[in-house]
Amino acid sequence: MLNFSSDIKYLKGVGEARAKLFRRLGVDNIGSLVRLFPRAYEDWSRVSAILDAVPGEQCCIKAMVCSPVTHALIRKGMTIYKTQATDGENIMKITIFNNRFAAEKLEEGEEYLFFGRIQQNGYSREMLNPQIEKATTGERIRPIYPQTMSLSSRMIEGCVRRALDSIEELPPDVLSTDIKNRYALCDYRAALEKIHFPKTEADIMTARRRLSFEELYVLQTGMMLLRGRNRKQAGCQINKDCSEEFFSLLPFSPTGAQKRAVKEAIEDMKKPQPMNRLLQGDVGSGKTAVAAAVAHTCAANSFQCAIMAPTEILAAQHYRTFCKLLESTDLRVELLVGSTPAKEKKRIKESLISGETDLVIGTHALIQKDVQFKNLGLVVTDEQHRFGVGQRSALGGKGLNPHTLVMSATPIPRTLALIIYGDLDISILDELPAGRQKIETFAIDSDIRQRAYGYVRKHLDEGRQGYIICPLVEESDVSELRAAEEVAEKLRKEDFKGYTVGLLHGKMKAAEKDSVMREFAAGNIQLLVSTTVVEVGVDVPNSVIMVIENAERFGLSQLHQLRGRVGRGKHKSTCILISDAKGKTAQHRLKTMCKTTNGFEIADEDLKLRGPGDFFGARQHGLPEMKIADLSSDMELLKQAQRAAKETLDLDPALRSEKNAPLKKAVLDLYETVGPQGLN
Repeated sequence: MLNFSSDIKYLKGVGEARAKLFRRLGVDNIGSLVRLFPRAYEDWSRVSAILDAVPGEQCCIKAMVCSPVTHALIRKGMTIYKTQATDGENIMKITIFNNRFAAEKLEEGEEYLFFGRIQQNGYSREMLNPQIEKATTGERIRPIYPQTMSLSSRMIEGCVRRALDSIEELPPDVLSTDIKNRYALCDYRAALEKIHFPKTEADIMTARRRLSFEELYVLQTGMMLLRGRNRKQAGCQINKDCSEEFFSLLPFSPTGAQKRAVKEAIEDMKKPQPMNRLLQGDVGSGKTAVAAAVAHTCAANSFQCAIMAPTEILAAQHYRTFCKLLESTDLRVELLVGSTPAKEKKRIKESLISGETDLVIGTHALIQKDVQFKNLGLVVTDEQHRFGVGQRSALGGKGLNPHTLVMSATPIPRTLALIIYGDLDISILDELPAGRQKIETFAIDSDIRQRAYGYVRKHLDEGRQGYIICPLVEESDVSELRAAEEVAEKLRKEDFKGYTVGLLHGKMKAAEKDSVMREFAAGNIQLLVSTTVVEVGVDVPNSVIMVIENAERFGLSQLHQLRGRVGRGKHKSTCILISDAKGKTAQHRLKTMCKTTNGFEIADEDLKLRGPGDFFGARQHGLPEMKIADLSSDMELLKQAQRAAKETLDLDPALRSEKNAPLKKAVLDLYETVGPQGLN
């Protein structure tokens, strides 16, 4: 008998050659085969009469072949086979292209199930290239699997059937009897049987719910363990709330949402457990001011603060903003990035150890081993999804369970936020500061690029500034994308001759990038040609127009972030998307951008279009791949799984009990690809 770890080649009907094909699908043993879930289903259980079938829609017809199969070679390499079948009342034509095997299976006088789309040709009905099964196989719902080369869905279906029949004993169930009873979930074997060979649609729902719950439960348990969050640990408890004092320093009135977020964070910091809070907000909603308010209160309570940003440009911008907001206080703010001169780095590191520096802002440079703090009380990570799991926890490890504030300028659908930041409390900035202008967005094709450039020149002539965004830095042999370097040179010589045109891209040295951004912020550069390096955080209120080349190449959330670089001041702003793409998905994406400026709506659309694996880029967010759970629609199930994971860890924080051994193994297996730090 076989078990879950048995090599796939030992399953009857597989062998070495077919095993290689299975491995292309990520299936190397019996366990991974039965966890290769159907991507869709065909309903062969609802048999239709020939006359009742709706032309153009998939249907299943039970009919008897009533004429001999004929064939004709219509051109070299193309043979068509024809016959007729009757359901006892009407006749339909059957036409098969280039499939001798299927045609030869048909015998006159035998009854078959024909699955496909029926066509109406005058008074007659015809089915082209139907799937065919003998009527004796039964009318049922059939699974459709991912396929590769000569390994068809029907072959996979047969192998799964033999595998389930061959497995005498399944591995221990990850879900305890208590959890299954509490959340009304079926057993594992029943779920596998129903997901692969359902008798009804209800079977599919029952199985999918059970398997999705298990996947989300394992995922959430792992995320909680990875974060190593323990609410019983003593944090850096503060005593006084200095937010009103900070608000009085601001040259503007904070929004109600900003005040609410600051209050929530400070109330957390007053508790004996460390704060773990996610601050989400749309482009330009004022997250930096919230972080500054929380840092100000923390420093006023004699604790140090550290803010980590993903790029030197953003870190430098935060540094300038914090210095300006806190200039009338006696708090000392420093900037520590990779390009900081060695002598300056040494001075800053010494001031952190002595406690002279209250607030340090930096990049990955902050998590180097020789960076130490006297009394680190608050860690703020900006654009946290850009940091790996290890980096996210390394900074917090430099203090004694400091408070954590995670900022995301990329609106994340709440489902994905719950997955990635599972047990963080969430604050949402759902108001924009007064005076922010709505950004008008237009999608055009390249034929009218010159008109768009004329519109850009009009704004530059009025003293405003703008961006032209290009996806690549250098021309590739296989790409038609306009390279930023070539675009900048061409624009300087032709369309924007006489204007100051700057260039910014990811391959420039940090000092060069910073110099360009300083010149742009000062107004010395009128038009900035850039790649997505300006996607996050860059804030130049005088820039009011943006042109994005090859807009179809960007995800919705990335387009939204890019667009957010304009519309940050008092002037009306415009974003022009240039794309010649005609595909449905690309067109839908561009229409969504033109229709709404709400980042959360856009993020939800992006999640539906691209899935969680691509939402941030698999290498960035470190989220294991989901095999069956649908993160865009399984919200209620996600909440239940999260609750179950928390209950489990409350009773067994390290999963040491024998009862939770299967769960621990499942967590380790799931996180194997992203590094199981903190799971053992």
